[in-house]
Formats: sequence, C-alpha cells, structure tokens
Amino acid sequence: MLSLDIPLLRSFVAVARNHSIKTAANVIGRTQSALSMQIKRLEDVVGQSLIHRERYGVELTAAGERLLVHALNILEQHDRALSDITGNGLHGLVSIGCPEEYLSAYFPKLLREFNLKNPQVEVEIVSAPTTELRGLLRQNRVDLALISLPDGSDSTTLIKTEQFVWVANHPTPSPLKRELLPLALSAPNTLEHRAAREVIEKHQINYRIAFASNSFAALLAMTRSGQAISVMTQSAIPDDLHILTTQLPKLPQIGVHLSYASAKPSQLVKTCGEFIRTYLSSSPNPT
Repeated sequence: MLSLDIPLLRSFVAVARNHSIKTAANVIGRTQSALSMQIKRLEDVVGQSLIHRERYGVELTAAGERLLVHALNILEQHDRALSDITGNGLHGLVSIGCPEEYLSAYFPKLLREFNLKNPQVEVEIVSAPTTELRGLLRQNRVDLALISLPDGSDSTTLIKTEQFVWVANHPTPSPLKRELLPLALSAPNTLEHRAAREVIEKHQINYRIAFASNSFAALLAMTRSGQAISVMTQSAIPDDLHILTTQLPKLPQIGVHLSYASAKPSQLVKTCGEFIRTYLSSSPNPT
C-alpha cells in the first residue's frame, strides 16, 4: 500500500521553500545526496516528477505544486495531533520571512526566547525584501512574514512603526560637503529608496545614487567606508554608525506588519505569529 511518509514530506517542503537541494539539506541537517534520495523516493510513491533542476536551483513541477499544498496540510495535522496526544507542546517546522534589516535588529533575542518556550519547534528564516516576501507568502514558501508598508497602511496587521533616518560613518561626514550628495540606498523598488529620493528632491538637494542593493551587509559596508550617506530604519543601526539629525530633511516613518500565507494559519503558525507580535510591540523604539 502506498503512503506518504512524514519525513519525506518534511524534506520535500524544505526543498520547495528553499528552491535548492543544498540549502534545504543545511536547514534540515542532511547531506545533499540523502535529501536527493528522499525526493526520489517520494517521486516513486506518487509516480510523478516533483521538481526539476535549473541552473540556479530547483523549481516545483505542476505535480510538485499540488503536492506542496497537501504536504503542508498533512504536516499541520500531524504536528497538531502529536502535540495534543503527547502533551509536550508545539511540534513542527515554521518558516518566517523577514527583511535583512529587521533580522539584524530584532531576531537574535526574539528567536532565543521563542526557542526557550517552544524547544520542539524548528524555525526556518528566509531573508528577503518586502517585494519578494509578498510573492513567497502567496506561494506558501513561508508561513508568515514581517513586511514593511507605508505608515498608516492596514492597522489590523500593524505591529509597530519604525523611523527612517539618514546614516553616516561620522557625525559630520565628508559626503555632505560634495556638490552632489552621494547616497547608498536599498534597491529602487523599496520604501526607503523611494522615501529618500522623494525627500531629497522635494528639498531640491543635488544628489547621485552611489550604491543601490538589497544586501543590508553591503549597505553597511558602503556606509562605513565613508563614501556615501545611507537610509536605514533606526532600530537596525549598529553602534559604530551615526544618525544625521539636523544636516538633512526628516524622513518618514514606516509600519512593520505581520502577514500570513494562509487565511487560516495552523496553531503552530498562529502561536509563532502572536509571539512575534507581542515581542516586537513591547520592544521600545530607539529615541
């Protein structure tokens, strides 16, 4: 009799969400060859190919997309039943999407505390900008995600507000003296990039985009080099950088929102989301 084994489904979900055998193997603690064998065993059970390999990773076939929906439901019911019968609390895997900036600012302590309360829950973090996270939520590649929206958007999902600020490597940085103000910003489709340009142009300040990338680490490196002024959320600024409070016009606030992939998330996902909401809403913003 054919059956869908829970370990095989967990491995399949990990591959589907990471678009990579290598990355998924690291997440679940298996070798790439062992994980590939598990996917092959699952394909043998269903009698269809579930993934196809591409140059930069793997994508699901049509059968794989259908199985992913069932796999998520099966794993949810399995973990709920195990938790109920054993009385040992929540079990299972939850995938959280988060922009890199928030990951740096919030998650080290947040994840530590969540793990202490829920030691049998495995947490997978997917770091991506809001524009990408929305797509990942629609595709069930993550269970829930922190996303950035303009201040005043959808109060039902709002956790807290964050202030955009100008950041430099010195309180009186040399880029301010240049004829064209060099800016190091995130990618053009992000809120901070658009906000910076709108404010600068409104105040008729001459500028140039010296750097644009969704890599927060690269943005930090560019700012630390002293070659440009950057824009960040105030919570994410490391101690060695400086906020420029008077030299440039004030930037707007944004809202940090919690969004779910499903309109009816599992108990595990809801518990994780409520923990994140409670933790962040009670964390004071920098002054």
